[in-house]
Amino acid sequence: MEKGVIQAFYGDGKGKTSAALGQALRDFKEGSRVTIIQFLKGKEPGEFQILEKLEPDVSIFHFDQSQVNYIELSLEEREREKQNIINGVNFAHKVIETGESDIIVLDELLGLVDLGILSNQDLIDLLQIQGDYKRMYITGTNLDQSLVPYLDEICKISQEKDRT
Repeated sequence: MEKGVIQAFYGDGKGKTSAALGQALRDFKEGSRVTIIQFLKGKEPGEFQILEKLEPDVSIFHFDQSQVNYIELSLEEREREKQNIINGVNFAHKVIETGESDIIVLDELLGLVDLGILSNQDLIDLLQIQGDYKRMYITGTNLDQSLVPYLDEICKISQEKDRT
């Protein structure tokens, strides 16, 4: 089967996760199976919590074990949490390879490079997996130019004003 479309939402603005979820829900409405894997936001599901009502058609996974964001952890806690995150990346590999989902959301995947958990080459290897999916949405703040050739659509979300 032809490789699915990969779309990145990145930038310093708010709404990257919401944009990816909105796209995934649009796909879900058309009968697609959706898998969402969230990284770096702590164990609390946040905006994902309401989507749990759509299970089993929409599956949500959090591999973080800490109650707080990764960057708030001590160095020792980060090392433990890093292994949990790597387990999540390995699970993402499996989801892509097996075709168990039509739509895959890898929330904050780009942030794993920013924090040195993954290399750009690790991300490229993940993006090049010939999986049986329709669309994959990835999010994060920074998008290294080395990733651009492996992406089909790129949306930069920037913030112009925030008075909150």
